[in-house]
Amino acid sequence: MKLNAGRLVLWFIATLLVVFFLTYMVTEVIQPAWHPVRRAGPVGLPDVLFYVIAALTVAGAAGVALSRNILYSALGLLMALLGAGSLYVFLSADFVAVTQLLVYIGGVLVLILFAVMLTNRITEVNVSNTSFGKLGGALLFISVAPVLLAVVALTPWPTHAPPALAPTTAAIGNAFLTTWLLPFEVASLVLLATLIGAVVIARKELKAD
Repeated sequence: MKLNAGRLVLWFIATLLVVFFLTYMVTEVIQPAWHPVRRAGPVGLPDVLFYVIAALTVAGAAGVALSRNILYSALGLLMALLGAGSLYVFLSADFVAVTQLLVYIGGVLVLILFAVMLTNRITEVNVSNTSFGKLGGALLFISVAPVLLAVVALTPWPTHAPPALAPTTAAIGNAFLTTWLLPFEVASLVLLATLIGAVVIARKELKAD
């Protein structure tokens, strides 16, 4: 009973601190610095596509965090990665967009799905880490959200006309093989060491007869 009362007091104090912090951030930081953004022209089709893809990306990320089914979380991750790759196209980053599709969706996500499908005892795993529950997650979200809004409102974002869409793969390939050749090879060695370490850790130890 004393333990439950102590936890209630801690949750009450944490809630009060979050409320005071939220009030301070909204009234003293975000509201004075927030100015409505005036658009130079009417909203076009690229603007609508950008906001639709951004909304789908955020929805997929929320599905990863909020879904209790790991398969649905993987599908939400697929939607989030597809949305992120589509947003790279708006930045004329065709190489990064294709790499996003090949590496993260074609490699990492497929690996996660195979691991989920091939793991038959995933529900029998006992998780030792304690959880703060929905209240703790809500308090953490309320604490982080005003900080992100303050960054958006206070940062002097430079505005300029978007460049025309042009391929960037050739320039990136030339940079990898000329200016950034040494860092590129060092990164490959780091990935090789990571792969060897994963094989060593996952290898089953031979038992003596």
